[in-house]
Amino acid sequence: EVITGFREQSDRVKAIKFQRNYGKSPALHCAFRKVKGDVVITMDADLQDSPDEIPELYRMIREEGYDLVSGWKRKRYDATLTKNLPSKLFNATARKVSGIRLHDFNCGLKAYKRSLAQSIEVYNDMHRYIPILAKDAGFKQIGEKEVRHQARKYGKSKFGADRFVNGYLDLLTIWFLNK
Repeated sequence: EVITGFREQSDRVKAIKFQRNYGKSPALHCAFRKVKGDVVITMDADLQDSPDEIPELYRMIREEGYDLVSGWKRKRYDATLTKNLPSKLFNATARKVSGIRLHDFNCGLKAYKRSLAQSIEVYNDMHRYIPILAKDAGFKQIGEKEVRHQARKYGKSKFGADRFVNGYLDLLTIWFLNK
């Protein structure tokens, strides 16, 4: 419904519909292969990030020369113990390992140059590491913009202990592969 509304406002908005939910990384992989515009914007369907943020992300790519701009949810409306604290720990580790100064590596609201989106391989759960994949692919202008975070309107979070542990294992793998 949301994407249909955007498509009615602009013919530049495109949608890809799968037969079932294959996950975020496969969806991004498919979208990145099909994009035609110079700037690619991604956001999660749960609408915890506002589409009103998109024009500023777009401007930062076009006018400030960023290759990638990631949203930063400074004030979050998630459970503190089960989501916020693990997220802060993960982001601190990702900053240390990658040298990329982002507060929120996994924010779904991002803007990319098309050349970047089409240069990285996003598979399994690698969407969590897009800024690191971008840096490893030679894209150095990586920035962030503080974005408003809202309570989840749609769906349920799939975050849990297993994702947290697997996220760290994947991060260690990336770190070892790039040493």
